[in-house]
Amino acid sequence: MSEPTPNLPTTTNNVAHSPESNRHKPRISLAIATALGLGYLPKAPGTWGSLGGVAISLGMRWIGWRQVQPHMDLVPSANFWTIGLLPGGLDYAIVLFIAVLGVYVAGRAANYAGKKDPQFVVIDEVSGQMIAYFPPFTLLNWKSFLLGFILFRVFDIWKPFPARQAESLPGGLGIMADDWIAGIYAALGLWIARALGL
Repeated sequence: MSEPTPNLPTTTNNVAHSPESNRHKPRISLAIATALGLGYLPKAPGTWGSLGGVAISLGMRWIGWRQVQPHMDLVPSANFWTIGLLPGGLDYAIVLFIAVLGVYVAGRAANYAGKKDPQFVVIDEVSGQMIAYFPPFTLLNWKSFLLGFILFRVFDIWKPFPARQAESLPGGLGIMADDWIAGIYAALGLWIARALGL
């Protein structure tokens, strides 16, 4: 005689599903939105994202420097810091590309997380930090790179007008726009510092 079968729940399994587990995980968008995982680092992920922007900006300058090195006899006074930016406006194209791509991937990451501006999304800090180093600056040095980083972090946290208002924009645009404004403020701060000879 067989034992009675216990009453089982009518669900197909006993594993609870979160809303996120029912959606396709946008892995590539998350990788870019988190700046290849920088957004997952503990304590102040925005600062890590800004450092990612610093690293990309320094990398672009290094590439420009490597291209000019064979022609150093034409500009004997040039060095890594004074060489300027990439030729042909490529640097501006990269900054614009990251800004536009950021709107898309930040929006997808936010939709997946179910939050308006998840902390792990730091592509906005990467983009804003890179903006801080662009026009009118082509002659930067390590001090201005450090100052640009500090100024951007201050403005990103402070969010002066209209940065805070920009956060209300929809989707990825709202995530990115306030950091673009912070980057513009930081660039203006660098311009003032340079005008004052600091």
